[in-house]
Amino acid sequence: MKEVEFLQFVIEWIVEHKEDIKIESKDDELGTLLTLQVNSEDMGMIIGKKGSTVNALRSIVRLMGMKMGKKINLKVID
Repeated sequence: MKEVEFLQFVIEWIVEHKEDIKIESKDDELGTLLTLQVNSEDMGMIIGKKGSTVNALRSIVRLMGMKMGKKINLKVID
């Protein structure tokens, strides 16, 4: 669960409503899917301009997965 703890740490620095952060991890044959849910007021900060922040988060999570020898994807729920 290192990936969940890491993502929680990063997201806490981005959002205002830290208590509303919910991260679920699901493993299957394709790899690990991290599902992120935040307060609706913080959604703009997570997405970023033209999706730049969420794309950067996805890249970091993928790189972490490569380092750990598995495939990790990030899904953001509205």
